[in-house]
Amino acid sequence: MDRLDAMGVLIAVIENGSLSAASRHLKVPLATISRKVSELETHLGAQLITRTNRRIQLTEAGRVYVEAAKEILARVEEAERVAAGEYSTIKGDLTVSAPIVFGRLHVLPVVVDFLKAHPEVDMRLALGDRFANLVDDHIDVALRIGNLPDSNLVATKIGTVRRVVYASPDYVARHGVLRHPSELADHDCITFENVTAAHVWRFLDGGRELAAPIRSRLIVNTAESAVDAAISGLGLTRVLSYQVARQVADGLLVPLLEDFEHPALPVQLVYLPQGLVPMKLRAFVDFAAPRLRAVLR
Repeated sequence: MDRLDAMGVLIAVIENGSLSAASRHLKVPLATISRKVSELETHLGAQLITRTNRRIQLTEAGRVYVEAAKEILARVEEAERVAAGEYSTIKGDLTVSAPIVFGRLHVLPVVVDFLKAHPEVDMRLALGDRFANLVDDHIDVALRIGNLPDSNLVATKIGTVRRVVYASPDYVARHGVLRHPSELADHDCITFENVTAAHVWRFLDGGRELAAPIRSRLIVNTAESAVDAAISGLGLTRVLSYQVARQVADGLLVPLLEDFEHPALPVQLVYLPQGLVPMKLRAFVDFAAPRLRAVLR
């Protein structure tokens, strides 16, 4: 029995929630997955998992073993990286995550230029508007917008963005300029699902938090859709400033209620603390940071 391989299979079973899900994830027959877990339990003389209502749960022995197995596999992977030269040369695989719009507009061009400059690096760019878990999602470096909930992350600040209300010039001409958030109740709004609330937008009025009721005429699940609907004159939307920088510059949208905005949100490149930072990671952060700062000026 290959114990390292069996450890990896067990971890895949737990992370994917079932033997069959691990089989699909690893592209290994289900019978092989089941056999390797059974062999590991036989070797240890302990039950590691239990099945209840088609779900996999770790026993106490299993929990302790999986924690140790993750650490062992991480150390093996690091040893292989050292042997392969990833700490002395710019080479290897690198996974970067970023919000969808910012990633498409700004991170992707940086990634393309970095890959052209470093032919021995291969990259995966994962775009999504949720905060990726760097450990669980196997992310090397992430672009984060907002204050960091994970205080132990190593962060390189590249700028700030603001969350602002926007409307088309045509909408403003028809409905007038808003002077105060309380006036939002009389307007049509376009909200970005899971990012902005559908019934209330929050502002600062004289340093105090103000909850302004709104009516969502349209709820969408991408920032691009909210921006496009606002440009069409349907109503007001509230998005991050970088998401509409080009449209504002082209005169398609105008900002409103700027005096009532919350403080600007930090934009940072973050990665997990580690004793020895791989050259590929250090090189990418050093390459990306000044280029991303330039687009956020």
